[in-house]
Amino acid sequence: MTTHPMTRPLALSADPIAATCPAPLAENERVLLGHGSGGQLMAELLADLTPRLGTPALDDAAIVVTGRPEIVLSTDSFVVTPRFFAGGDIGSLAVHGTVNDVAMMGARPVALSLAYIVEEGLPLEELRLVTASVARAARACGVPVVTGDTKVVGRGAADGLYLTTTGVGVRLPGACVSASQAQPGDLVLLSGPIGLHGVSILSTREGLGFDSEIASDTRPLHRLVATMIAAGAQDVHVLRDPTRGGLASALNEIATASSVGIELEESSLPVPAQVAAACEVLGLDPLHVANEGCLVAFVAQEAAGRVLRAMRRLPEGARAKLIGRACDAHHGRVVMRTLVGSRRIVDMLVGEQLPRIC
Repeated sequence: MTTHPMTRPLALSADPIAATCPAPLAENERVLLGHGSGGQLMAELLADLTPRLGTPALDDAAIVVTGRPEIVLSTDSFVVTPRFFAGGDIGSLAVHGTVNDVAMMGARPVALSLAYIVEEGLPLEELRLVTASVARAARACGVPVVTGDTKVVGRGAADGLYLTTTGVGVRLPGACVSASQAQPGDLVLLSGPIGLHGVSILSTREGLGFDSEIASDTRPLHRLVATMIAAGAQDVHVLRDPTRGGLASALNEIATASSVGIELEESSLPVPAQVAAACEVLGLDPLHVANEGCLVAFVAQEAAGRVLRAMRRLPEGARAKLIGRACDAHHGRVVMRTLVGSRRIVDMLVGEQLPRIC
């Protein structure tokens, strides 16, 4: 696998872990595409906005009813372009994305709501196709769409079609997962290859031809999560699906929230050869490319082998791998040992690598 540049040039420092990466000057009084990247700009935007809601932080899903059972709620909007791509479409993506956000709280999804914002002039046949895709995906997940809404806006106001889905779930017995629960010594497990969704979308959008070899990995992960919780329960500390911003941004968020360091092994990262080749041609970093069908988990060392074996028994976890560990050093940093044996910082995505990805 070709080594890809992970960061901007580092400021000189005797300690490579203490080095700082200068951020480019950016417009800060208007919304940029990068504010929707899932990376550093989005984190800064949320840090500005969420206190105005009286909330210290917002995550992809949250417990809204405590006690037994605990009820989990998640909501998400989908603006992907193109709406149909190799491996899926905006309808199945909306179902899978929301089901997965609920599952990452260690919950079993039980119901979905669906809202359309439709631009005047959208062919009705396309709306029917998307709706049929939503229905197929929901049936396959065993999670029904129970309510919804439709709004129509003028031409040029919505780029065809936007979807918003909300999911409700019930937390699985024994589950206690959160981005802030990673502990030094935890092993980092990844359920499958990275970069497939982002490269598939970009290839279809730009007509690059990679879509003949690369399809999006969009799929539901709630059954995989249930299997992991059954195998580990209290030993599964963190679950996250690395969508916008890719694996790098997800790991940086966990490192910050848990105040741990994370050490990765580049040789263990499952980057498909086609993705690596496409990223090399396009100048992209596979660690920053969006995924829609894999998860990263932090699991207590003594249970990691058992959980990994359980993951591999399911199709969506058949290619699961150990990719690193959490440590009690360089807190809030993700560091990777490269193929040549050096170490470098894996930073959060700064701007927008691939807009309109989900």
